Amino acid sequence: MSAPFRTRENGIDLFVRLTPKSSVDRLEGVETSADGHSHLKARVRAVPEKGAANAALERLVAKTLAIPASAVSVIAGGTARLKTLRVAGDPELLVQRVEEHSR
Repeated sequence: MSAPFRTRENGIDLFVRLTPKSSVDRLEGVETSADGHSHLKARVRAVPEKGAANAALERLVAKTLAIPASAVSVIAGGTARLKTLRVAGDPELLVQRVEEHSR
């Protein structure tokens, strides 16, 4: 199983499967797709219109990882369920926090 992230020199890229219009905002652990790629499952209450769900996901990830919201941005998959988030910060600390919340 692969990790739901890729480390970078100034942070990580986090792979997420987003479900909008949920009853709660939360991260739900790691899921592996049929092609063997892993991603973090996330649910947000926001609707997928005008970037609302993406913004809610960015805030959720920032809050969960205890980093500023400005450190998280969707860099791929803006209109898809599978997204890549760029998370700026210390890669080792971010990996540790992602692993704590992906169990």
